[in-house]
Amino acid sequence: MAPHPRKWFHAPWEFREAALAATLTLALGFAVQYSLGGAGITMPAWPLNGIILALIALATLTLGLSFRNHPMVQWLGGIPLGLSLILSLAILSFIGGMVPQGAAGNPAAMQLGLYSIFSSWPFALTVAIFFVNLGLSLVWKTIPFSPKNLQFILFHAGFWIALACGIFGSSDLQRLVVPVYEGRSTSRGLVSGEGRDVVELPFSIKLHDFSIEEYPPQLMFYDPESDRFIMAGSQAVTEVHKGTRVSWKGTDVEVTEFMTSAMPGPSGNPVAAPPSAGIPYAKVRITGSGAQPDTWLSTGGPGMRPYVAGIDSQILIMVPGSPKSYRSAVTLQAEGGRSLEAELEVNKPVNFEGWKIYQMGYDEESGRFSTLSLLEAIRDPWLPGVYLGFFMILGGNALFFWNGIKRSGVQA
Repeated sequence: MAPHPRKWFHAPWEFREAALAATLTLALGFAVQYSLGGAGITMPAWPLNGIILALIALATLTLGLSFRNHPMVQWLGGIPLGLSLILSLAILSFIGGMVPQGAAGNPAAMQLGLYSIFSSWPFALTVAIFFVNLGLSLVWKTIPFSPKNLQFILFHAGFWIALACGIFGSSDLQRLVVPVYEGRSTSRGLVSGEGRDVVELPFSIKLHDFSIEEYPPQLMFYDPESDRFIMAGSQAVTEVHKGTRVSWKGTDVEVTEFMTSAMPGPSGNPVAAPPSAGIPYAKVRITGSGAQPDTWLSTGGPGMRPYVAGIDSQILIMVPGSPKSYRSAVTLQAEGGRSLEAELEVNKPVNFEGWKIYQMGYDEESGRFSTLSLLEAIRDPWLPGVYLGFFMILGGNALFFWNGIKRSGVQA
Protein backbone atom coordinates (compact mmCIF):
# COMPACT_ATOMS: atom_id res chain seq x y z
CA MET A 1 0.00 0.00 0.00
CA ALA A 2 1.52 3.28 -1.13
CA PRO A 3 2.05 5.83 1.68
CA HIS A 4 -0.15 8.91 1.62
CA PRO A 5 1.76 12.02 0.54
CA ARG A 6 2.23 14.50 3.32
CA LYS A 7 -0.11 17.43 3.07
CA TRP A 8 1.06 21.02 3.13
CA PHE A 9 1.68 22.53 6.57
CA HIS A 10 1.35 19.22 8.41
CA ALA A 11 4.04 18.99 11.07
CA PRO A 12 6.90 18.51 10.81
CA TRP A 13 7.35 21.16 8.13
CA GLU A 14 9.98 20.34 5.55
CA PHE A 15 11.58 21.73 2.40
CA ARG A 16 8.48 22.77 0.50
CA GLU A 17 7.21 24.86 3.40
CA ALA A 18 10.72 26.29 3.77
CA ALA A 19 10.94 27.10 0.05
CA LEU A 20 7.53 28.73 0.20
CA ALA A 21 8.53 30.80 3.23
CA ALA A 22 11.74 31.96 1.54
CA THR A 23 9.81 32.86 -1.62
CA LEU A 24 7.16 34.77 0.34
CA THR A 25 9.92 36.62 2.21
CA LEU A 26 11.40 37.77 -1.10
CA ALA A 27 7.96 38.71 -2.43
CA LEU A 28 7.14 40.66 0.73
CA GLY A 29 10.49 42.45 0.55
CA PHE A 30 10.03 43.46 -3.08
CA ALA A 31 6.45 44.58 -2.36
CA VAL A 32 7.61 46.78 0.52
CA GLN A 33 10.46 48.13 -1.60
CA TYR A 34 8.13 48.96 -4.48
CA SER A 35 5.49 50.54 -2.24
CA LEU A 36 8.16 52.82 -0.73
CA GLY A 37 9.17 54.06 -4.17
CA GLY A 38 12.45 52.14 -4.20
CA ALA A 39 13.68 53.43 -0.85
CA GLY A 40 15.80 50.75 0.79
CA ILE A 41 17.16 50.32 4.29
CA THR A 42 19.97 52.43 5.63
CA MET A 43 21.88 50.60 8.33
CA PRO A 44 22.16 52.82 11.44
CA ALA A 45 25.61 53.69 12.70
CA TRP A 46 27.22 52.84 16.03
CA PRO A 47 25.90 52.36 18.69
CA LEU A 48 22.41 51.72 17.33
CA ASN A 49 23.60 49.01 14.93
CA GLY A 50 25.37 47.26 17.81
CA ILE A 51 22.24 47.44 19.96
CA ILE A 52 20.08 45.96 17.19
CA LEU A 53 22.56 43.14 16.63
CA ALA A 54 22.70 42.41 20.36
CA LEU A 55 18.88 42.30 20.55
CA ILE A 56 18.75 39.84 17.62
CA ALA A 57 21.32 37.64 19.33
CA LEU A 58 19.49 37.82 22.67
CA ALA A 59 16.10 37.09 21.09
CA THR A 60 17.57 34.11 19.21
CA LEU A 61 19.15 32.77 22.40
CA THR A 62 15.90 33.16 24.36
CA LEU A 63 13.81 31.60 21.61
CA GLY A 64 16.20 28.68 21.22
CA LEU A 65 16.36 27.87 24.93
CA SER A 66 12.74 28.59 25.91
CA PHE A 67 10.95 26.95 22.96
CA ARG A 68 13.48 24.35 22.00
CA ASN A 69 10.93 21.57 21.45
CA HIS A 70 8.26 23.66 19.75
CA PRO A 71 7.73 22.32 16.18
CA MET A 72 7.62 25.81 14.67
CA VAL A 73 10.85 26.86 16.38
CA GLN A 74 12.54 23.62 15.35
CA TRP A 75 11.55 24.29 11.74
CA LEU A 76 12.72 27.90 12.05
CA GLY A 77 16.19 26.69 13.07
CA GLY A 78 16.22 23.69 10.77
CA ILE A 79 18.24 22.78 7.71
CA PRO A 80 15.39 23.06 5.15
CA LEU A 81 14.76 26.71 5.93
CA GLY A 82 18.50 27.44 6.14
CA LEU A 83 19.16 26.01 2.68
CA SER A 84 16.15 27.82 1.21
CA LEU A 85 17.35 31.13 2.63
CA ILE A 86 20.88 30.53 1.32
CA LEU A 87 19.37 29.97 -2.14
CA SER A 88 17.45 33.25 -1.80
CA LEU A 89 20.63 35.08 -0.80
CA ALA A 90 22.46 33.51 -3.75
CA ILE A 91 19.75 34.78 -6.13
CA LEU A 92 19.91 38.28 -4.64
CA SER A 93 23.72 38.25 -4.81
CA PHE A 94 23.52 37.15 -8.45
CA ILE A 95 21.26 40.13 -9.17
CA GLY A 96 23.72 42.36 -7.32
CA GLY A 97 26.56 41.02 -9.46
CA MET A 98 24.76 41.35 -12.77
CA VAL A 99 22.94 44.69 -12.29
CA PRO A 100 25.20 47.76 -11.85
CA GLN A 101 24.82 48.76 -8.21
CA GLY A 102 24.38 52.45 -7.45
CA ALA A 103 23.67 53.25 -11.09
CA ALA A 104 20.49 54.56 -12.68
CA GLY A 105 18.43 52.39 -15.00
CA ASN A 106 14.98 51.09 -15.69
CA PRO A 107 12.53 52.96 -13.40
CA ALA A 108 10.59 49.80 -12.46
CA ALA A 109 13.80 47.94 -11.66
CA MET A 110 15.01 50.86 -9.57
CA GLN A 111 11.73 50.93 -7.67
CA LEU A 112 12.16 47.22 -6.94
CA GLY A 113 15.63 47.93 -5.57
CA LEU A 114 17.53 45.91 -8.17
CA TYR A 115 20.13 48.68 -8.52
CA SER A 116 20.74 48.74 -4.75
CA ILE A 117 20.01 45.13 -3.92
CA PHE A 118 22.25 44.90 -0.82
CA SER A 119 20.36 47.70 0.92
CA SER A 120 16.95 46.55 -0.28
CA TRP A 121 14.07 45.20 1.78
CA PRO A 122 14.13 41.67 0.30
CA PHE A 123 17.81 41.35 1.18
CA ALA A 124 17.29 42.75 4.69
CA LEU A 125 14.31 40.48 5.49
CA THR A 126 16.06 37.38 4.14
CA VAL A 127 19.22 38.13 6.10
CA ALA A 128 17.26 38.81 9.29
CA ILE A 129 15.50 35.41 9.13
CA PHE A 130 18.79 33.72 8.18
CA PHE A 131 20.45 35.21 11.28
CA VAL A 132 17.71 33.65 13.44
CA ASN A 133 17.93 30.31 11.61
CA LEU A 134 21.70 30.12 11.91
CA GLY A 135 21.62 31.38 15.51
CA LEU A 136 19.06 28.79 16.65
CA SER A 137 21.06 25.88 15.26
CA LEU A 138 24.14 27.32 16.96
CA VAL A 139 22.35 27.64 20.31
CA TRP A 140 21.15 24.04 20.21
CA LYS A 141 24.63 22.72 19.41
CA THR A 142 26.31 24.91 22.01
CA ILE A 143 24.01 24.46 25.04
CA PRO A 144 24.72 22.02 26.56
CA PHE A 145 28.28 22.03 25.29
CA SER A 146 29.81 18.85 23.94
CA PRO A 147 33.35 18.62 22.50
CA LYS A 148 32.05 16.58 19.58
CA ASN A 149 30.09 19.68 18.43
CA LEU A 150 33.16 21.93 18.39
CA GLN A 151 33.65 21.75 14.61
CA PHE A 152 29.98 22.69 14.02
CA ILE A 153 30.17 25.50 16.58
CA LEU A 154 33.35 26.99 15.13
CA PHE A 155 32.07 26.94 11.56
CA HIS A 156 28.56 28.26 12.23
CA ALA A 157 29.55 30.79 14.91
CA GLY A 158 32.31 32.07 12.61
CA PHE A 159 29.85 32.40 9.75
CA TRP A 160 27.34 34.23 11.97
CA ILE A 161 29.98 36.62 13.35
CA ALA A 162 31.55 37.38 9.96
CA LEU A 163 28.18 37.97 8.31
CA ALA A 164 26.88 40.09 11.19
CA CYS A 165 29.99 42.27 11.36
CA GLY A 166 30.07 42.67 7.58
CA ILE A 167 26.44 43.78 7.32
CA PHE A 168 25.89 45.68 10.56
CA GLY A 169 29.33 47.29 10.39
CA SER A 170 28.88 48.58 6.84
CA SER A 171 27.44 51.85 8.13
CA ASP A 172 30.55 52.53 10.21
CA LEU A 173 32.94 52.04 7.29
CA GLN A 174 34.58 55.33 6.32
CA ARG A 175 36.46 55.70 3.05
CA LEU A 176 37.95 59.13 2.43
CA VAL A 177 40.07 60.64 -0.33
CA VAL A 178 42.72 62.95 1.15
CA PRO A 179 44.39 65.36 -1.32
CA VAL A 180 47.59 66.90 0.03
CA TYR A 181 50.26 69.07 -1.62
CA GLU A 182 54.00 68.94 -1.03
CA GLY A 183 55.02 71.02 1.96
CA ARG A 184 51.46 71.29 3.27
CA SER A 185 49.39 69.57 5.96
CA THR A 186 45.75 68.58 5.94
CA SER A 187 43.34 66.83 8.25
CA ARG A 188 40.38 66.85 5.90
CA GLY A 189 39.15 64.06 3.68
CA LEU A 190 36.46 63.87 1.02
CA VAL A 191 33.87 61.09 1.21
CA SER A 192 34.35 58.72 -1.72
CA GLY A 193 31.59 58.63 -4.33
CA GLU A 194 28.97 61.23 -4.99
CA GLY A 195 28.48 64.18 -2.69
CA ARG A 196 32.11 64.61 -1.70
CA ASP A 197 31.26 65.71 1.83
CA VAL A 198 34.22 66.94 3.86
CA VAL A 199 35.12 64.91 6.96
CA GLU A 200 37.61 65.96 9.63
CA LEU A 201 40.20 63.30 10.42
CA PRO A 202 41.46 62.78 14.00
CA PHE A 203 45.01 63.39 12.72
CA SER A 204 46.83 65.51 10.17
CA ILE A 205 48.96 64.43 7.24
CA LYS A 206 51.96 66.48 6.07
CA LEU A 207 53.41 65.64 2.67
CA HIS A 208 57.17 66.17 2.58
CA ASP A 209 57.86 64.74 -0.87
CA PHE A 210 56.00 63.00 -3.67
CA SER A 211 58.03 61.07 -6.22
CA ILE A 212 57.34 58.88 -9.23
CA GLU A 213 59.61 56.26 -10.74
CA GLU A 214 58.91 55.80 -14.44
CA TYR A 215 59.79 53.21 -17.02
CA PRO A 216 62.09 54.47 -19.81
CA PRO A 217 60.45 56.74 -22.43
CA GLN A 218 59.41 55.25 -25.76
CA LEU A 219 59.96 56.14 -29.42
CA MET A 220 56.85 56.32 -31.56
CA PHE A 221 55.77 57.65 -34.93
CA TYR A 222 52.77 59.97 -34.99
CA ASP A 223 50.54 60.43 -38.03
CA PRO A 224 48.96 63.95 -37.88
CA GLU A 225 46.46 63.14 -40.62
CA SER A 226 44.90 60.18 -38.82
CA ASP A 227 45.77 61.60 -35.36
CA ARG A 228 47.12 58.30 -34.09
CA PHE A 229 50.36 56.69 -33.02
CA ILE A 230 52.05 54.17 -35.29
CA MET A 231 54.10 51.24 -34.09
CA ALA A 232 57.63 50.75 -35.35
CA GLY A 233 58.32 48.17 -38.02
CA SER A 234 58.99 45.51 -35.37
CA GLN A 235 55.49 46.16 -33.88
CA ALA A 236 57.16 46.25 -30.45
CA VAL A 237 57.14 49.01 -27.86
CA THR A 238 60.57 50.64 -28.16
CA GLU A 239 62.09 51.79 -24.90
CA VAL A 240 64.71 54.49 -25.32
CA HIS A 241 68.30 54.02 -24.26
CA LYS A 242 71.64 54.53 -25.99
CA GLY A 243 71.85 52.18 -28.97
CA THR A 244 68.09 51.77 -29.47
CA ARG A 245 67.20 51.21 -33.13
CA VAL A 246 63.83 51.67 -34.83
CA SER A 247 62.90 51.00 -38.45
CA TRP A 248 59.83 52.25 -40.28
CA LYS A 249 59.20 52.03 -44.04
CA GLY A 250 62.82 52.41 -45.09
CA THR A 251 63.75 54.90 -42.37
CA ASP A 252 66.23 53.79 -39.71
CA VAL A 253 66.52 55.59 -36.38
CA GLU A 254 69.35 55.02 -33.91
CA VAL A 255 69.67 56.64 -30.46
CA THR A 256 73.28 57.85 -30.16
CA GLU A 257 72.95 59.69 -26.83
CA PHE A 258 70.43 59.46 -24.01
CA MET A 259 70.06 61.73 -20.97
CA THR A 260 67.51 60.68 -18.33
CA SER A 261 67.25 64.18 -16.86
CA ALA A 262 68.25 67.36 -18.67
CA MET A 263 67.14 70.90 -19.54
CA PRO A 264 67.69 73.06 -22.62
CA GLY A 265 71.05 74.88 -22.41
CA PRO A 266 71.88 78.35 -23.78
CA SER A 267 72.61 76.89 -27.21
CA GLY A 268 69.40 74.86 -27.24
CA ASN A 269 71.21 71.60 -26.66
CA PRO A 270 70.31 69.80 -23.41
CA VAL A 271 72.46 69.96 -20.33
CA ALA A 272 72.22 67.64 -17.31
CA ALA A 273 69.70 68.68 -14.66
CA PRO A 274 68.44 67.17 -11.38
CA PRO A 275 65.52 64.68 -11.71
CA SER A 276 63.18 67.09 -9.94
CA ALA A 277 63.54 69.62 -12.80
CA GLY A 278 64.81 67.75 -15.86
CA ILE A 279 63.17 65.62 -18.55
CA PRO A 280 64.57 62.81 -20.77
CA TYR A 281 66.45 63.76 -23.97
CA ALA A 282 67.65 61.44 -26.74
CA LYS A 283 69.89 62.31 -29.70
CA VAL A 284 68.92 60.29 -32.75
CA ARG A 285 70.57 59.55 -36.12
CA ILE A 286 68.05 59.16 -38.92
CA THR A 287 69.16 57.37 -42.07
CA GLY A 288 67.48 55.81 -45.08
CA SER A 289 64.57 57.36 -46.97
CA GLY A 290 63.98 60.06 -44.33
CA ALA A 291 67.68 60.85 -43.71
CA GLN A 292 68.48 64.14 -41.97
CA PRO A 293 71.12 65.56 -39.60
CA ASP A 294 71.33 64.22 -36.06
CA THR A 295 68.67 65.81 -33.87
CA TRP A 296 67.48 65.84 -30.27
CA LEU A 297 64.14 64.45 -29.08
CA SER A 298 62.53 65.14 -25.70
CA THR A 299 59.29 64.27 -23.95
CA GLY A 300 58.54 67.86 -22.94
CA GLY A 301 57.51 68.97 -19.49
CA PRO A 302 56.31 71.96 -17.51
CA GLY A 303 57.55 75.04 -19.40
CA MET A 304 59.56 72.90 -21.83
CA ARG A 305 58.26 72.10 -25.29
CA PRO A 306 58.88 68.59 -26.64
CA TYR A 307 61.58 68.10 -29.29
CA VAL A 308 60.37 66.05 -32.26
CA ALA A 309 61.58 65.16 -35.76
CA GLY A 310 59.49 65.27 -38.91
CA ILE A 311 60.00 62.30 -41.24
CA ASP A 312 57.99 62.60 -44.43
CA SER A 313 54.36 62.86 -43.35
CA GLN A 314 54.98 61.37 -39.91
CA ILE A 315 56.53 62.78 -36.76
CA LEU A 316 59.04 60.90 -34.64
CA ILE A 317 58.35 61.62 -30.98
CA MET A 318 59.50 60.42 -27.58
CA VAL A 319 56.66 59.82 -25.09
CA PRO A 320 57.19 59.61 -21.31
CA GLY A 321 57.41 56.16 -19.79
CA SER A 322 54.47 54.90 -17.77
CA PRO A 323 54.73 55.10 -13.96
CA LYS A 324 56.54 52.15 -12.37
CA SER A 325 55.81 53.22 -8.80
CA TYR A 326 54.99 56.34 -6.84
CA ARG A 327 55.31 57.16 -3.16
CA SER A 328 54.64 59.87 -0.63
CA ALA A 329 56.90 60.71 2.30
CA VAL A 330 54.52 61.91 5.02
CA THR A 331 54.29 62.65 8.72
CA LEU A 332 51.08 61.61 10.48
CA GLN A 333 50.34 63.71 13.58
CA ALA A 334 47.55 62.67 15.99
CA GLU A 335 45.61 65.08 18.15
CA GLY A 336 47.14 63.52 21.26
CA GLY A 337 50.67 64.26 20.10
CA ARG A 338 51.59 60.87 18.68
CA SER A 339 53.31 61.10 15.32
CA LEU A 340 54.56 58.70 12.70
CA GLU A 341 56.83 59.24 9.72
CA ALA A 342 55.99 56.92 6.87
CA GLU A 343 56.52 56.35 3.18
CA LEU A 344 53.28 55.42 1.46
CA GLU A 345 53.26 53.30 -1.67
CA VAL A 346 50.54 51.55 -3.64
CA ASN A 347 49.39 48.40 -1.80
CA LYS A 348 51.62 49.26 1.16
CA PRO A 349 49.24 51.00 3.60
CA VAL A 350 50.14 52.37 7.01
CA ASN A 351 48.00 51.87 10.14
CA PHE A 352 47.54 54.95 12.33
CA GLU A 353 44.94 55.75 15.00
CA GLY A 354 42.59 53.01 13.77
CA TRP A 355 42.83 54.15 10.12
CA LYS A 356 44.61 52.62 7.15
CA ILE A 357 46.30 55.16 4.89
CA TYR A 358 46.85 54.14 1.27
CA GLN A 359 48.72 55.77 -1.61
CA MET A 360 45.94 56.29 -4.14
CA GLY A 361 46.97 58.62 -6.97
CA TYR A 362 48.36 61.98 -8.06
CA ASP A 363 47.91 64.73 -10.62
CA GLU A 364 48.25 62.66 -13.80
CA GLU A 365 48.39 65.72 -16.09
CA SER A 366 51.56 66.87 -14.34
CA GLY A 367 52.99 63.34 -14.31
CA ARG A 368 56.20 62.99 -12.36
CA PHE A 369 56.20 66.74 -11.70
CA SER A 370 53.02 66.40 -9.69
CA THR A 371 53.16 68.05 -6.27
CA LEU A 372 49.73 66.68 -5.40
CA SER A 373 49.37 63.28 -3.77
CA LEU A 374 45.98 61.60 -3.44
CA LEU A 375 45.76 59.39 -0.36
CA GLU A 376 42.94 57.17 0.81
CA ALA A 377 42.05 56.85 4.49
CA ILE A 378 39.88 53.89 5.49
CA ARG A 379 38.39 53.12 8.90
CA ASP A 380 36.46 49.89 9.42
CA PRO A 381 36.03 49.22 13.16
CA TRP A 382 34.09 45.99 12.53
CA LEU A 383 36.80 44.44 10.37
CA PRO A 384 38.47 42.56 13.29
CA GLY A 385 35.11 40.84 13.90
CA VAL A 386 34.99 39.76 10.25
CA TYR A 387 38.53 38.39 10.53
CA LEU A 388 37.61 36.58 13.77
CA GLY A 389 34.68 34.93 11.98
CA PHE A 390 36.89 33.84 9.07
CA PHE A 391 39.49 32.37 11.44
CA MET A 392 36.76 30.46 13.29
CA ILE A 393 35.49 29.08 9.96
CA LEU A 394 39.07 28.13 9.12
CA GLY A 395 39.40 26.41 12.50
CA GLY A 396 36.15 24.53 11.94
CA ASN A 397 37.32 23.33 8.53
CA ALA A 398 40.69 22.29 9.94
CA LEU A 399 38.92 20.30 12.67
CA PHE A 400 36.67 18.71 10.06
CA PHE A 401 39.66 17.46 8.06
CA TRP A 402 41.48 16.37 11.22
CA ASN A 403 38.50 14.29 12.34
CA GLY A 404 38.25 12.80 8.86
CA ILE A 405 41.92 11.80 8.94
CA LYS A 406 41.46 10.20 12.36
CA ARG A 407 38.41 8.24 11.20
CA SER A 408 40.19 7.01 8.08
CA GLY A 409 43.13 5.89 10.27
CA VAL A 410 40.83 3.89 12.55
CA GLN A 411 39.08 2.19 9.60
CA ALA A 412 42.44 1.30 8.03
